Amino acid sequence: MSALNVTMNNFEQIKNSDKPVLLDFYADWCGPCRMVSPLVEQIAEENPLYLVGKINVDSEPEIAQAFGIVSIPTLVVLKNGKIAAQSVGAKPKQKILAMLES
Repeated sequence: MSALNVTMNNFEQIKNSDKPVLLDFYADWCGPCRMVSPLVEQIAEENPLYLVGKINVDSEPEIAQAFGIVSIPTLVVLKNGKIAAQSVGAKPKQKILAMLES
Protein backbone atom coordinates (compact mmCIF):
# COMPACT_ATOMS: atom_id res chain seq x y z
CA MET A 1 0.00 0.00 0.00
CA SER A 2 1.33 3.46 -0.80
CA ALA A 3 1.75 6.21 1.76
CA LEU A 4 -1.49 7.93 2.75
CA ASN A 5 -2.05 11.64 2.39
CA VAL A 6 -2.80 12.73 5.97
CA THR A 7 -5.21 15.62 6.53
CA MET A 8 -7.23 16.91 9.46
CA ASN A 9 -10.10 14.76 8.12
CA ASN A 10 -8.30 11.43 8.55
CA PHE A 11 -5.61 12.26 11.13
CA GLU A 12 -7.37 10.85 14.21
CA GLN A 13 -8.11 7.56 12.46
CA ILE A 14 -4.48 7.21 11.34
CA LYS A 15 -3.05 8.30 14.69
CA ASN A 16 -5.08 5.66 16.53
CA SER A 17 -4.13 2.78 14.22
CA ASP A 18 -3.28 -0.57 15.78
CA LYS A 19 -0.18 -0.65 13.55
CA PRO A 20 2.94 1.45 14.16
CA VAL A 21 2.53 4.68 12.19
CA LEU A 22 5.28 6.50 10.29
CA LEU A 23 4.46 10.15 9.56
CA ASP A 24 6.56 12.12 7.09
CA PHE A 25 6.21 15.89 7.59
CA TYR A 26 7.32 17.55 4.35
CA ALA A 27 6.81 20.40 1.88
CA ASP A 28 6.93 20.28 -1.91
CA TRP A 29 9.61 23.01 -2.05
CA CYS A 30 11.96 21.20 0.38
CA GLY A 31 14.98 19.52 -1.26
CA PRO A 32 15.81 17.11 1.59
CA CYS A 33 12.10 16.19 1.73
CA ARG A 34 12.26 15.14 -1.92
CA MET A 35 15.20 12.87 -1.02
CA VAL A 36 13.28 11.18 1.82
CA SER A 37 9.93 10.89 0.01
CA PRO A 38 10.84 7.91 -2.25
CA LEU A 39 12.22 6.05 0.78
CA VAL A 40 9.00 6.63 2.71
CA GLU A 41 7.01 5.39 -0.29
CA GLN A 42 9.20 2.25 -0.52
CA ILE A 43 8.65 1.52 3.17
CA ALA A 44 4.89 1.92 2.68
CA GLU A 45 4.90 -0.47 -0.30
CA GLU A 46 7.20 -3.09 1.24
CA ASN A 47 5.93 -3.21 4.83
CA PRO A 48 2.22 -3.89 5.36
CA LEU A 49 2.93 -4.10 9.12
CA TYR A 50 3.22 -0.29 9.20
CA LEU A 51 0.82 2.51 8.37
CA VAL A 52 2.69 5.25 6.52
CA GLY A 53 1.39 8.77 6.06
CA LYS A 54 2.68 11.98 4.52
CA ILE A 55 1.74 15.38 5.94
CA ASN A 56 2.31 18.50 3.85
CA VAL A 57 3.14 21.19 6.43
CA ASP A 58 1.97 23.93 4.08
CA SER A 59 -1.53 22.50 3.62
CA GLU A 60 -1.89 20.98 7.13
CA PRO A 61 -0.24 23.50 9.47
CA GLU A 62 -2.51 22.49 12.40
CA ILE A 63 -1.08 18.96 12.48
CA ALA A 64 2.48 20.23 12.10
CA GLN A 65 1.91 22.68 14.95
CA ALA A 66 0.44 19.95 17.18
CA PHE A 67 3.68 17.97 16.76
CA GLY A 68 5.88 21.04 17.22
CA ILE A 69 7.42 20.66 13.76
CA VAL A 70 9.95 23.44 13.16
CA SER A 71 12.22 21.78 10.57
CA ILE A 72 11.48 19.44 7.70
CA PRO A 73 11.69 16.71 6.78
CA THR A 74 10.63 15.37 10.17
CA LEU A 75 9.77 11.71 10.60
CA VAL A 76 7.59 10.67 13.53
CA VAL A 77 6.77 7.14 14.63
CA LEU A 78 3.55 6.68 16.60
CA LYS A 79 2.77 3.56 18.60
CA ASN A 80 -0.60 3.35 20.36
CA GLY A 81 -1.22 6.99 19.43
CA LYS A 82 1.92 8.25 21.20
CA ILE A 83 5.26 9.43 19.80
CA ALA A 84 7.75 6.56 20.01
CA ALA A 85 10.49 8.11 17.87
CA GLN A 86 11.17 11.36 16.03
CA SER A 87 13.93 12.40 13.65
CA VAL A 88 14.70 15.63 11.77
CA GLY A 89 16.52 15.69 8.45
CA ALA A 90 17.10 13.26 5.61
CA LYS A 91 17.83 9.71 6.75
CA PRO A 92 18.72 6.52 4.87
CA LYS A 93 16.05 3.86 4.57
CA GLN A 94 17.69 1.57 7.16
CA LYS A 95 17.62 4.31 9.81
CA ILE A 96 13.95 5.00 9.11
CA LEU A 97 13.16 1.29 9.43
CA ALA A 98 15.16 1.15 12.67
CA MET A 99 12.95 3.91 14.07
CA LEU A 100 9.87 1.80 13.30
CA GLU A 101 11.36 -1.35 14.77
CA SER A 102 12.56 0.17 18.04
